[in-house]
Amino acid sequence: MPAYSFEALDAQGATRKGVLEAETARAARSALRSQALVPLQVQVLGAGASGVAGAAQDQAANGAGRKLFAGRVFGPDALCIWTRQLAGLVSASLPLERALTALCDEAEDPRQRNLVASLRAEVNAGSSFAKALSQHGREFSEIYISVIGAGEQSGNLGLVLERLADDLAEQQALKAKLLGAALYPAIVTLVAIVIVMFLVGYVVPQVANVFAGTKKALPWLTVAMLSLSRLVRSYGVLALALLAVAGVTLRYALKNEDLRQKYDAGFLDLPLVGRLARGYNAARFANTLAMLAAAGVPILKALQAAAETLNNRAMRADAFAALILVREGAPLASALAQKKRFPGLLAMFARLGEQTGQLPQMLQRAAAQLSNDVQRRAFQLATILEPLLIVAMGLVVMLIVLAVLLPIIQLNQLVR
Repeated sequence: MPAYSFEALDAQGATRKGVLEAETARAARSALRSQALVPLQVQVLGAGASGVAGAAQDQAANGAGRKLFAGRVFGPDALCIWTRQLAGLVSASLPLERALTALCDEAEDPRQRNLVASLRAEVNAGSSFAKALSQHGREFSEIYISVIGAGEQSGNLGLVLERLADDLAEQQALKAKLLGAALYPAIVTLVAIVIVMFLVGYVVPQVANVFAGTKKALPWLTVAMLSLSRLVRSYGVLALALLAVAGVTLRYALKNEDLRQKYDAGFLDLPLVGRLARGYNAARFANTLAMLAAAGVPILKALQAAAETLNNRAMRADAFAALILVREGAPLASALAQKKRFPGLLAMFARLGEQTGQLPQMLQRAAAQLSNDVQRRAFQLATILEPLLIVAMGLVVMLIVLAVLLPIIQLNQLVR
């Protein structure tokens, strides 16, 4: 049964807003009138499994403009909190429909309340929770939906939701630490570029014009800087436009799966950032696999869901290749060991888990160790880059200052 958001007037003339479920928009208006409310606006939030095609089309037509520019209903932190709340209710043996009703009633943001009401309507109509989530692909990633689907099939939805909330929290913490490590070098680089472009494009030509009438040869450093300045002033905008076009072209080209896989494979071979990318993806893979295995999800389905968490297409291809090997009877550890893009640490912990019968615990330890290694390397890289960037910026500014001062020194010598 679809859910409808409504705006109506009560007997005192006050405006009331809310969400109700009805077969059609007409039935929703009738339900409002039976409550002594005058309906002003009734809009469908979601269609059930039986489908309300006309209502869905009306919703798309009325809300397309707003959705185009509206942000996501659940930000990363809000999604983590909502998932943990849902996990607590489901783990307490509360039916999923009642858990969604409780979250819908407690939601303070109208957009969140409408979204949860739509999910509840889908579940009431007989859809699985994963299928209901898939109707809102903008809010819930494919990884999130696949993990929920695996938890539903295993019958351990509450445990999977709890572990999924933990995984989201760990991902946010890791991203925050990596962002913090990269923020200072990025700011220094941006400021350095702006300063250098200003000096080369404006200051150097203004100062050089002062010495243009002296009829004396300028120092070679000043001549070189003036040539660079002319290039920046003449072709700077064109260069920026070409870079923007190249970036857009690359973005669309990477939509080709084969090209994207080759690009990601090349990225993994880079000296420093490639190792960070390998460790980050391996940590996510191990964490998801451990979460699903602990929830009792069959290893093949757990492997498939964990493979879909990998952003790097080359590592994702290796994960699916390992899935084929496991399906054919190979142990998980040997299947992962054959894929050199995965760190050897992951295969080692998988082997220990298979030998001791504690695969989820060992995979979780591997994920924690890989995550810590990524954080350590990121901070080490940031620590090295910070002084190097400052020194590089100082050298460039020094060359520009020398290019300006050398003609002044030369002129002073001629005067004497």
